[in-house]
Amino acid sequence: TMCRKAAPNAVVDFRQSNHEGVLVDWIQEARDAASAIVINPAAYTHTSVAILDALSAFDGPVVEVHISDVHKREAFRHHSYVSLRADHVIVGHGVAGYVEGLEWALGQL
Repeated sequence: TMCRKAAPNAVVDFRQSNHEGVLVDWIQEARDAASAIVINPAAYTHTSVAILDALSAFDGPVVEVHISDVHKREAFRHHSYVSLRADHVIVGHGVAGYVEGLEWALGQL
């Protein structure tokens, strides 16, 4: 709701899955269907080369969002594969980070 209010003239598609392959499929579908991606890859941030590869094949802006500040958490969370492709990263802004990410991405289009 916050994102739709922040971007009333944009088509915003929200998706969530706990399955890495489903996320990869959606990212690949976005190559033809979306202008930008705002993604919170959660724990896959630190482990998924597959998500990195899928994002690397996407031509539009990519924003990586984390609700918590991952840099204040366990050391293994300090590395992000997704950041290797992301054009902008937002950490620790709570759910407002999604709105910030959307607004940033729209500003790049």
